[in-house]
Amino acid sequence: MKDLYWLTKKQLEVIKPHFPRARGKDRVDDLRVISGIIFVLKRGLQWRDAPAEYGIPKTLYNRFIRWSKMGVFDSIFTTLSSQNGVPEQLQIDATYLKAHRTASSLAKKGMYPETLARQVEA
Repeated sequence: MKDLYWLTKKQLEVIKPHFPRARGKDRVDDLRVISGIIFVLKRGLQWRDAPAEYGIPKTLYNRFIRWSKMGVFDSIFTTLSSQNGVPEQLQIDATYLKAHRTASSLAKKGMYPETLARQVEA
């Protein structure tokens, strides 16, 4: 059995007010699609590698792109992060940041203050 991720019904009800209204045809099951989006993002997968239990990968991708451009996920994150006040601990994920290929040689060229240069070389 695969180790799939599923939002609970309670979790879905908390974020559902942020979803845009469906236009025309009914949307594909929100629980399945949102859970699939989270699964793909959590594991760093390509959309086409999403398990079949989440539905068609193109649906996951389209919903993620469309709702990202509309600010739906920003709205959800803002609301969820403000519900419990100031957190005791914060974590920053900088895996998406890129450093220029010459960034590692700045200390050698004297671009850093002396104390930082020693830390970088160590």
